[in-house]
Amino acid sequence: MKKVILTFGLLAVIAVGVNAQTSATPATAIKVQNPNAPTITFVSEVVDYGTIEQGADGVREFKFTNNGKEPLIISNARGSCGCTVPTWPKEPIKPGESSVIKVKYDTKRLGAINKSVTITSNAVTATKVIRIKGKIIAPQTSPVKEAAGTPVAN
Repeated sequence: MKKVILTFGLLAVIAVGVNAQTSATPATAIKVQNPNAPTITFVSEVVDYGTIEQGADGVREFKFTNNGKEPLIISNARGSCGCTVPTWPKEPIKPGESSVIKVKYDTKRLGAINKSVTITSNAVTATKVIRIKGKIIAPQTSPVKEAAGTPVAN
């Protein structure tokens, strides 16, 4: 009885091993790239706000071009936090055409800026990350001038 169970177990292991070698898994499947696929090329992948005052205009633009042979479709753009809100073109960008992705940062927050926006599209590189950086400082206040010749009360 033990030999029968051992034999069936051995046959099951061999069958699983042979099946694993003949079937292709997604990790080992060959992915064919479309030579005409769109490509997204940015003028700059980082926008530096520099040092700006709190409450300043937080909108910046990332200009890009579709250098492929098919229309570029951006399906999503997601900021790394709620303080970074991207706006992207919803219509396809034809080959050779340019467009912009606008990014609005909440400048009410003080301190250093180092945020990213992840772009998802049908380009050869399906996911692209662009960044914003800079520093937000408190607004400059001018000192109160005392009027000359004002009598001092005793």
